[in-house]
Amino acid sequence: MKEREKCWTNHWGKRWSHVATQAGEPNAVLAGCLDELGWSPKALARKLNRVFGAGTVAESAPYHWRDAGSLPRSPLPMMAAYVLSQELGRPVSVAELWQGRVGDSSALVPADTDLARPWTVQGMEAIVEDWVMGGLIDRRRFLAISGAGLLAIVAQYLDGTAGRGQYAPRITPSAGADPLVDQVEQHLPMLSALDDEHGGARHLPYVGAQFRAVGLLIREGGHAPAVASRLIRALAEIGQLAGWMAFDATDHGLAQRYFATALRAAHQVNDLPLCAHILGDLSFQAASRGHPADAIALGEAARRASDAAPPVVRASVLSRLAYAYAAAGRDNDFAHTRGAARELIASRDGGQEEPRWMYFLTDNHLDCQAGYGLIQMGRAQLKADGGARGRRFLAQGSEMLRSGAYDVPRGDPSQRRAMFEGAWLALGHSAHGDLEAACQVGQIVADRLDVVRSPRSAALLHQLAADLRRRQRNAHVRSFLPALEHALAEHAPSTQPGR
Repeated sequence: MKEREKCWTNHWGKRWSHVATQAGEPNAVLAGCLDELGWSPKALARKLNRVFGAGTVAESAPYHWRDAGSLPRSPLPMMAAYVLSQELGRPVSVAELWQGRVGDSSALVPADTDLARPWTVQGMEAIVEDWVMGGLIDRRRFLAISGAGLLAIVAQYLDGTAGRGQYAPRITPSAGADPLVDQVEQHLPMLSALDDEHGGARHLPYVGAQFRAVGLLIREGGHAPAVASRLIRALAEIGQLAGWMAFDATDHGLAQRYFATALRAAHQVNDLPLCAHILGDLSFQAASRGHPADAIALGEAARRASDAAPPVVRASVLSRLAYAYAAAGRDNDFAHTRGAARELIASRDGGQEEPRWMYFLTDNHLDCQAGYGLIQMGRAQLKADGGARGRRFLAQGSEMLRSGAYDVPRGDPSQRRAMFEGAWLALGHSAHGDLEAACQVGQIVADRLDVVRSPRSAALLHQLAADLRRRQRNAHVRSFLPALEHALAEHAPSTQPGR
């Protein structure tokens, strides 16, 4: 078969040619990407399974892709290009990776697809239209974005070019003026309770349906300004919650899309505290995904946006920024920002109205957020030099988390928080070498897996299992590890939770 020469444009805009890979010939582009990362083909397979779900690809398959030029089934070509782009920090297109033998998958689209619209009511409604029309039959998987792409979806809000939203910050409705909107608003606290008790993955499809239902009401139009404002505010609040639940479900692209839509809606009703809160969520998500530069940029923007917000909102935003600093290893900035958040919470006097969606933030919750930031820094520091500084961070973080929710009874409504904080506490103990405590706390956390569907928390338990596998000579580890691995396998999600 005669070789075909094709051209592509790389991420610097330079055109280059490459002889198209034929079946049976090595894929030099894939091999180069793997070499640059120091990955084996098996490492690529494992990363694909972590990002897109267990069983996405057999661990042996990428060897055939690299060494024999085999073309994987759709949508694996785009999945591989996405994972490599994220890890390399630069775009690797499907055409480049597979030499033009396959196109993009319509089932996999970046989270920012069709979000580049004006920051007007009409622009927001066009984005809402996509949610409404997609509905339950939407089979797209939104791929998380980072770097310039992530910051671009909020750039016009951050630089002020978005201007002001159309509706006044507060429009007081007359009592009973619209029973349907009253019902929507009354259900908002109950939706939040679903996440608190059962985790983001269990009820995300239901909350997503509520989001689309409010979007449908907005799409129908013809509302008085007071009604339109209340509907848009409700859309923003439900969108923020759905984004948080998708984040907890580790569906990061979907979470970013919800957050971006919610920010548009909050902007239209000039709800600056909610805008700052959503930016803080985006920051926390970026830090949790291992993108500290994005997290700091978004967290500092959230801090600026919260300047005029109530103290509780400012404290929450600062706690997210502190975690971003922790993810970047900036311990002095972490300590300063965390202290500022603590001072704001201490200054609450009950005289200022607070948003209902900040119900969860207490001084203890702030301490626990600082606790897992310290454990993250401690584990990283211990891995880097094994010194006393890392151990000090671990001890401080564990002490804070022991005061939190990790051991609340199973009937307590804060099950998801208990699971997440407990997993971090167990990781703190394991890194510090206190294996008995790590196993004791780990057992409490693992016992919640049948109640809470929080893949974000389960990922921490998988990290705990990886820690303990290296310490199996310890009697506590030998007793607990098989039970942990069984529980994780038994409660592993079989499918994505949906929209």
